[in-house]
Amino acid sequence: MTRLAATPLADWMRLSRWGYAGVNTLHVLGIALLIGAIVPLDLRLLGLRRNIGLADAASLLQPLAIAGLVLAATSGVLLFLADPRGYASTPLFPLKLVLILMAVSNALALNFGAGLPGASTARLRLLGALSLILWLLVLCAGRFLAFV
Repeated sequence: MTRLAATPLADWMRLSRWGYAGVNTLHVLGIALLIGAIVPLDLRLLGLRRNIGLADAASLLQPLAIAGLVLAATSGVLLFLADPRGYASTPLFPLKLVLILMAVSNALALNFGAGLPGASTARLRLLGALSLILWLLVLCAGRFLAFV
Protein backbone atom coordinates (compact mmCIF):
# COMPACT_ATOMS: atom_id res chain seq x y z
CA MET A 1 0.00 0.00 0.00
CA THR A 2 2.88 2.36 0.71
CA ARG A 3 4.15 2.02 -2.85
CA LEU A 4 0.70 2.78 -4.27
CA ALA A 5 0.31 5.82 -2.04
CA ALA A 6 3.69 7.16 -3.20
CA THR A 7 2.91 7.14 -6.95
CA PRO A 8 2.51 10.44 -8.82
CA LEU A 9 -1.05 9.48 -9.71
CA ALA A 10 -1.88 8.91 -6.03
CA ASP A 11 -0.33 12.30 -5.18
CA TRP A 12 -2.45 13.93 -7.87
CA MET A 13 -5.60 12.29 -6.54
CA ARG A 14 -4.81 13.46 -3.00
CA LEU A 15 -3.67 16.98 -3.84
CA SER A 16 -5.74 18.04 -6.83
CA ARG A 17 -9.06 19.39 -5.69
CA TRP A 18 -10.49 19.44 -9.21
CA GLY A 19 -8.86 16.15 -10.18
CA TYR A 20 -10.43 14.31 -7.27
CA ALA A 21 -13.77 16.05 -7.81
CA GLY A 22 -13.71 15.18 -11.51
CA VAL A 23 -12.86 11.53 -10.91
CA ASN A 24 -15.51 11.32 -8.20
CA THR A 25 -18.06 12.78 -10.62
CA LEU A 26 -17.10 10.15 -13.21
CA HIS A 27 -17.50 7.46 -10.53
CA VAL A 28 -21.01 8.67 -9.70
CA LEU A 29 -21.87 8.83 -13.42
CA GLY A 30 -20.64 5.25 -13.88
CA ILE A 31 -22.71 4.08 -10.93
CA ALA A 32 -25.76 5.91 -12.28
CA LEU A 33 -25.35 4.24 -15.68
CA LEU A 34 -24.82 0.83 -14.11
CA ILE A 35 -27.67 0.92 -11.60
CA GLY A 36 -29.94 2.84 -13.97
CA ALA A 37 -29.60 0.06 -16.54
CA ILE A 38 -29.48 -2.92 -14.17
CA VAL A 39 -32.62 -2.13 -12.16
CA PRO A 40 -35.06 -2.02 -15.11
CA LEU A 41 -33.43 -5.09 -16.68
CA ASP A 42 -33.65 -7.02 -13.42
CA LEU A 43 -37.27 -5.97 -12.97
CA ARG A 44 -37.96 -7.27 -16.49
CA LEU A 45 -36.23 -10.54 -15.57
CA LEU A 46 -38.49 -10.75 -12.52
CA GLY A 47 -41.51 -10.64 -14.84
CA LEU A 48 -42.51 -6.99 -14.82
CA ARG A 49 -43.41 -5.29 -18.11
CA ARG A 50 -43.69 -8.48 -20.12
CA ASN A 51 -44.93 -6.38 -23.03
CA ILE A 52 -41.29 -5.30 -23.50
CA GLY A 53 -39.31 -8.06 -25.17
CA LEU A 54 -36.49 -9.41 -23.02
CA ALA A 55 -34.06 -9.47 -25.94
CA ASP A 56 -34.89 -5.84 -26.79
CA ALA A 57 -34.51 -4.71 -23.18
CA ALA A 58 -31.22 -6.57 -22.80
CA SER A 59 -29.79 -5.25 -26.08
CA LEU A 60 -30.51 -1.69 -24.93
CA LEU A 61 -29.64 -1.94 -21.23
CA GLN A 62 -26.71 -4.36 -21.03
CA PRO A 63 -24.27 -2.17 -23.01
CA LEU A 64 -25.18 0.79 -20.77
CA ALA A 65 -24.61 -1.33 -17.66
CA ILE A 66 -21.24 -2.53 -18.99
CA ALA A 67 -20.17 1.04 -19.84
CA GLY A 68 -21.24 2.14 -16.35
CA LEU A 69 -19.34 -0.71 -14.73
CA VAL A 70 -16.16 0.07 -16.69
CA LEU A 71 -16.41 3.78 -15.85
CA ALA A 72 -17.17 3.13 -12.17
CA ALA A 73 -14.37 0.56 -11.83
CA THR A 74 -11.78 2.72 -13.57
CA SER A 75 -12.62 5.82 -11.58
CA GLY A 76 -12.92 3.69 -8.42
CA VAL A 77 -9.31 2.56 -8.80
CA LEU A 78 -8.25 6.20 -9.04
CA LEU A 79 -10.31 7.11 -5.96
CA PHE A 80 -8.70 4.21 -4.10
CA LEU A 81 -5.28 5.70 -4.86
CA ALA A 82 -6.19 8.81 -2.88
CA ASP A 83 -6.04 6.78 0.36
CA PRO A 84 -5.13 3.13 -0.24
CA ARG A 85 -4.25 2.41 3.39
CA GLY A 86 -7.45 4.01 4.66
CA TYR A 87 -9.70 2.13 2.23
CA ALA A 88 -7.90 -1.18 2.69
CA SER A 89 -8.15 -0.93 6.48
CA THR A 90 -11.94 -0.83 6.57
CA PRO A 91 -13.92 -4.08 6.34
CA LEU A 92 -16.36 -2.40 3.95
CA PHE A 93 -13.81 -2.19 1.15
CA PRO A 94 -13.16 -5.93 0.72
CA LEU A 95 -16.90 -6.54 1.23
CA LYS A 96 -17.66 -4.15 -1.63
CA LEU A 97 -15.12 -5.92 -3.87
CA VAL A 98 -16.57 -9.35 -3.06
CA LEU A 99 -20.10 -8.09 -3.76
CA ILE A 100 -18.96 -6.66 -7.12
CA LEU A 101 -17.30 -9.96 -7.99
CA MET A 102 -20.49 -11.84 -7.07
CA ALA A 103 -22.69 -9.44 -9.08
CA VAL A 104 -20.47 -9.66 -12.17
CA SER A 105 -20.33 -13.46 -11.83
CA ASN A 106 -24.12 -13.53 -11.64
CA ALA A 107 -24.35 -11.44 -14.83
CA LEU A 108 -21.93 -13.76 -16.60
CA ALA A 109 -23.92 -16.81 -15.44
CA LEU A 110 -27.05 -15.20 -16.85
CA ASN A 111 -25.53 -14.47 -20.24
CA PHE A 112 -23.43 -17.55 -20.88
CA GLY A 113 -24.53 -21.15 -21.20
CA ALA A 114 -28.15 -21.08 -22.30
CA GLY A 115 -28.09 -17.28 -22.20
CA LEU A 116 -31.13 -15.07 -21.86
CA PRO A 117 -33.16 -16.65 -24.71
CA GLY A 118 -32.64 -20.21 -23.51
CA ALA A 119 -33.07 -19.63 -19.78
CA SER A 120 -36.12 -20.85 -17.94
CA THR A 121 -38.47 -18.36 -16.31
CA ALA A 122 -37.38 -19.62 -12.90
CA ARG A 123 -33.69 -19.10 -13.75
CA LEU A 124 -34.36 -15.60 -15.10
CA ARG A 125 -36.27 -14.67 -11.96
CA LEU A 126 -33.68 -16.13 -9.61
CA LEU A 127 -30.72 -14.48 -11.30
CA GLY A 128 -32.64 -11.22 -11.75
CA ALA A 129 -33.49 -11.10 -8.04
CA LEU A 130 -29.92 -11.97 -7.10
CA SER A 131 -28.59 -9.26 -9.44
CA LEU A 132 -30.92 -6.65 -8.00
CA ILE A 133 -29.95 -7.51 -4.44
CA LEU A 134 -26.21 -7.70 -5.13
CA TRP A 135 -25.96 -4.43 -7.05
CA LEU A 136 -28.00 -2.59 -4.43
CA LEU A 137 -25.70 -4.00 -1.74
CA VAL A 138 -22.68 -2.82 -3.76
CA LEU A 139 -24.25 0.62 -3.96
CA CYS A 140 -24.89 0.72 -0.20
CA ALA A 141 -21.40 -0.55 0.67
CA GLY A 142 -19.86 2.11 -1.57
CA ARG A 143 -21.91 4.92 -0.04
CA PHE A 144 -21.13 3.75 3.50
CA LEU A 145 -17.45 3.48 2.55
CA ALA A 146 -17.41 7.12 1.48
CA PHE A 147 -18.55 8.26 4.92
CA VAL A 148 -16.90 5.81 7.34
